[in-house]
Amino acid sequence: MPENSPQASRGVYRFAVFTSCCTVLLLMAGGLVTNNLAGDSVPDWPLAYGRLIPPLVGGIRFEYSHRVIAGVVSILTLVLAIWIARVERRPVARRLGWLALGLVIAQAVLGGIRVLEGDPAVSATAHAALAQIFFITLAGLSLYLSPWWQSDLPTASDSGSPRAASIAAWTTVVIFLQVVLGAAFRHGAIGIIPHLIGAGIVTALVVWTGRAVKRRFPGARDLRRGVVWLHSFFGLQVLLGFAAWWAMTSALAAVQPTALFVTLTVAHVLGGALLLASSTLLTLACFRVVRGASRAEGSLAEPAQRAAAGSAERAGG
Repeated sequence: MPENSPQASRGVYRFAVFTSCCTVLLLMAGGLVTNNLAGDSVPDWPLAYGRLIPPLVGGIRFEYSHRVIAGVVSILTLVLAIWIARVERRPVARRLGWLALGLVIAQAVLGGIRVLEGDPAVSATAHAALAQIFFITLAGLSLYLSPWWQSDLPTASDSGSPRAASIAAWTTVVIFLQVVLGAAFRHGAIGIIPHLIGAGIVTALVVWTGRAVKRRFPGARDLRRGVVWLHSFFGLQVLLGFAAWWAMTSALAAVQPTALFVTLTVAHVLGGALLLASSTLLTLACFRVVRGASRAEGSLAEPAQRAAAGSAERAGG
């Protein structure tokens, strides 16, 4: 297949999306490990009780399933990085592919450290944070490989201050920090108060981002669609947060985690990941189609300057 042909580009894009979807399953498996209190059910790594396939009983089922899905995602990421290197001419795509591979390897090593040594609260929180970085890297890479990104898109001018892309970027950063605070709370590293404060800050920034994009780019359907996804996942995450808190307080007296508690808390973890991904994609879309006021003025001035020069030449002739 010719290098960077439309068929190759579309194929690697679809594979990147598939890998991203499998990563969502990996995040869900990790949440099941944590919320079923199965993090210490397997004491060794990379084998489990010295075997390739351990007895699938108790918490071992969740921990081992998490490892298997992580192995599958690692293989998919390796294939994706090699595929991109073979068919993509754009250096950024190649760098992102190798970055994703490096992140998934680092994630596996950090998972091993969590099992073998180190403070579980700190190492588990770092493991969760790196998982989110890996996920949004794959999501951003998928967008960069998409036909939408590579097409000739109409651009919009942003004369506001700060720029909408900057607001969206800061929103993404704060959502990531909020997700890390949530992971630290789940793993016992901190209390709930920092996470609640972070929720208030995220609320303000999500609203600000949506208002800025809608007011400044009323005709940019792709950006407005991104805001819809951002607000939808944010609303869902707020509801899941209240539900998870209620389930947690209701299950305090239970000897083992209840099915309702596990379901709602894992859904809250996934909601946070999807909210972070939606903010990341909206940020990248803003950088793709929005230009600053100075660039817009320059692009508008160039045709006028060329027309004036042509008129002068004709007058002189």
